[in-house]
Amino acid sequence: MSIRGNERGAGWLFVTPAVLVLGLFMALPILMALWVSLTDWNGQGSPFTSSVPFAGLDNYTKLFAEDGLARQDFMTSVRNNGYYVLFVVPIQTVLALGLALVVNNKLLKSKGFFRTAFYFPSVTSSVAISVVFLFMFANTGAINAVLGAFGIDGPQWFSDPRGVFHLVLDRLGLVHEGAPSAALADHGVLGLSWWDWTSGPSVAMCAIISLVVWTTSGTFMLMFLAALQNLPVELDEAGMIDGATRWQRFRHITLPQLRPTLFLVLTLGLIATWQVFDQIYVMSQGNPAKTTLTPAFLSYRTAFRDFDYGSGAAISFVLFVLIVVLTLFQRWAMRERR
Repeated sequence: MSIRGNERGAGWLFVTPAVLVLGLFMALPILMALWVSLTDWNGQGSPFTSSVPFAGLDNYTKLFAEDGLARQDFMTSVRNNGYYVLFVVPIQTVLALGLALVVNNKLLKSKGFFRTAFYFPSVTSSVAISVVFLFMFANTGAINAVLGAFGIDGPQWFSDPRGVFHLVLDRLGLVHEGAPSAALADHGVLGLSWWDWTSGPSVAMCAIISLVVWTTSGTFMLMFLAALQNLPVELDEAGMIDGATRWQRFRHITLPQLRPTLFLVLTLGLIATWQVFDQIYVMSQGNPAKTTLTPAFLSYRTAFRDFDYGSGAAISFVLFVLIVVLTLFQRWAMRERR
């Protein structure tokens, strides 16, 4: 018992510095922010004095239960971010897996060059790349110039608030983009009409989506590549002997073995996309017409521009709960079924 006791004491001695650092710089600020979300602190002085009004859950109820600009902006940001996640996570995952399969091909030469080329956007400053994409998607930028070469009149990317789903439905003649039906425009939920909820990502958000997919796929490619290089070749060879095609071997042999890595990539992608901030801050500031507004940027704007730190902190905690719930759901959906 004395030896075990000494080991226990030594263990606590070694982990105490890490626990203190985590508690001081992570746990304590989180608790402080949680308290701020329950107040009407305006950023002046300390939020822990008796002069700061205590709001209770009012900052949270304004986001869900009270009609007003606060709920409308928050639900608009959730809608925008939801479409952003819906497009970015699947596209970047499929692209990363495809790039990993290409680089892992035994017949490919200069693999080091391609790994570096595919991964390079991931290590470049997001602010610098965002500025470059602003020039590319300008009205007279490279993207519209390429579209013009094919006879396509490119949109005003960061000035066009129209949703792509509405544009597609309008082209198909199913709805009129400028005059929606009363059933969609006059009814809705949580402060937004059904027409607003079903708009899809705006044209401006599509430009940001293309940027993020390009910059993040390289990181996830390396994860898939590491997993592919650790797979036993015997199983793939057995499939070849049994006459399975390349697609059959990938679907029934390779892909099931990549399930842990796939779950990791999807989880990291889900968390990162719900926390998107820097691209929005640099490229659009939530414009046009709030169609690129996200919860993370709304939290920043509410707290540091409108000086409503309580509501800003409340938005951040709602976003935290949303990410946790979606991550748990994803884990349940991807569990192994026996």
